[in-house]
Amino acid sequence: MDISTTPDTGDEDDVKRRAALQLITTLGITAGTWGTEPFRHLLDLALTAEPRDLDEWHLACVDHLHALRTRPPVQAREDLVIDLLALGCQLQTSPPTADRIELRRVEAALAMLHAHLLTRLGDHGAAIRWWRTARAAADHTGDLDLRMMIRCEEAGIGLYGQREVGTVLTLVQSAERAAGDAPSFWKADLAGTRAKALTLLGRHDQAMEALNLYAGYGGPDSRGGIFPTLWVFDQVHFAQSWVYASAGNEAAADTARELVLSGPAGHRLGGASPYAVNVRLHEALCTIVNGGIDHGARQASTVLDQVPVSARTHLSTATGNMALEAVPSEQRDAPAVREFREVLAKTAPVPALTAAT
Repeated sequence: MDISTTPDTGDEDDVKRRAALQLITTLGITAGTWGTEPFRHLLDLALTAEPRDLDEWHLACVDHLHALRTRPPVQAREDLVIDLLALGCQLQTSPPTADRIELRRVEAALAMLHAHLLTRLGDHGAAIRWWRTARAAADHTGDLDLRMMIRCEEAGIGLYGQREVGTVLTLVQSAERAAGDAPSFWKADLAGTRAKALTLLGRHDQAMEALNLYAGYGGPDSRGGIFPTLWVFDQVHFAQSWVYASAGNEAAADTARELVLSGPAGHRLGGASPYAVNVRLHEALCTIVNGGIDHGARQASTVLDQVPVSARTHLSTATGNMALEAVPSEQRDAPAVREFREVLAKTAPVPALTAAT
């Protein structure tokens, strides 16, 4: 799925129109999902978009990262789609220069964010295709840090029900090979994903070993580049909350959770960001693991019920499923657990675009 693909036959205006329609289709947009008039508006944008300079595109990248973190996912995706459309049109006409390589870096970054947002909305098939687009664009640039960033993010997001845990571990191993033999920030980040994956498999001792590698990495890193604020330290605390809670280590999980909630991620979207919601669900998970089935189920139900409809994401639905799966089979018909299952279904996001305005 290369958004820079250009048809090469026909009248110039017709070619441009067909190219724009191809881009819109690639983005998963139809008149049925956006409404006829907004769809025509998008087509007009594609046909009339003016090229932007690289500084403007770099600013767009960090703006869309901020939107992903602070705005409802449907709104963030609709805004991102417009820029992906404009970028695709610009790539169709840009000459093969150094600027075009930089535009492909932007394409990789925005495609990664699009995959993230599709995942949050529960549209996993489309998300996987956009991970492929992001990887291909990054590989085209030859930028190792960009290639590693996308592979790390793809593996980590895969744990939210998007892929089998074994597949995620395979992605981690593949990315580690791409990173090389020397210790690096990226390999530490991948160790964090491995820790979460091993936790899902119930391999808690191995998960702790990987988590310690992640938390203990103190060497130089490659943070920066096109997303200078992508990685923040509370990601380590989030991983600790996940792993400790799954193992029933209540004291350690409580400490990690409070560190996340007291940081920037704990306050985004009025405390309803996936980070904040999920560490609270980790608390419920830990309660269930330690035998408090009814109490943990009620905790999880309350957490999910309190998330505003616009802020609901599949990241929290998947984390809620982790808690549900920790309930012993013989207790899954308990009233509190049945209610929790109903809340999970009710609060799951619908993977669809709303009408553009």
